[in-house]
Amino acid sequence: MTGILYVVATPIGNLDDISRRATQVLAQVARIAAEDTRHSARLLQHLGINTPLVAVHDHNEAGRVQSLIAQLVAGDSLALISDAGTPLISDPGFRLVAAAHEANIQVVPVVGACAAIGALSAAGLPSDRFTFEGFLSAKTTARQTQLRALLHETRTLIFYEAPHRILECVQDMCLVFGGDRRVVLARELTKTFETVRQMTLAELSAWVEQDSNQQRGEIVLVLEGAAENASLAAEAEIDALLLKLLKYLPVKQTAQLAAELTGHKKNALYDRALLLQK
Repeated sequence: MTGILYVVATPIGNLDDISRRATQVLAQVARIAAEDTRHSARLLQHLGINTPLVAVHDHNEAGRVQSLIAQLVAGDSLALISDAGTPLISDPGFRLVAAAHEANIQVVPVVGACAAIGALSAAGLPSDRFTFEGFLSAKTTARQTQLRALLHETRTLIFYEAPHRILECVQDMCLVFGGDRRVVLARELTKTFETVRQMTLAELSAWVEQDSNQQRGEIVLVLEGAAENASLAAEAEIDALLLKLLKYLPVKQTAQLAAELTGHKKNALYDRALLLQK
């Protein structure tokens, strides 16, 4: 019998958010794969758990996977945790979970806290359809390009952002989406200085700039999606642009130039240009 790989959600702030099941699993497995063993050791000490820890993070995960899989194949069960929240959501662990599936090892999620879902649940924005974008690029030009590609996305958008980049990020969102788009700042969820505020992007930009306290801690941004009619109008504009370019350029060059002008993906524009050409 092979062991089981448990993917265990841990608290993002308030330690009382750990589930009874998660506590039992962490106490019973042979080893816990943790993003930061020093950080996780404090949680285990709080819970009175002495299970051995092994570090599995972005820089060493590839080299650790085979030994952990071998332990699972030998019959030991393991738990995978991140520093906070649900593993693999902008955290390490993908390689280990993928390898476990390849080895026909049972993977069991032990559900719990997740900052993205927690923020969405309290945002007061449409939650029936949403997309999680994680962290945007740290570089301004690349970040603005990523945002332009999402300009006409009608689903609610969820982002993580580092505190030292939050002001630049919100300012770029104002530039790309306009200041009237609604957004929710969800900061330090479940912690002492928890903040959940809905406002326009312009209002949030001014608030974050004026209040340095809003540039601290763990931050989630939940952004209103584009209106459906705005999305349809944007598609019509892109078609008009492609048709105009196709009069003078081959399909490949048309797609390349349109991608530079609009921020949309070149492959999608290439396929659309081919269709329009026919």
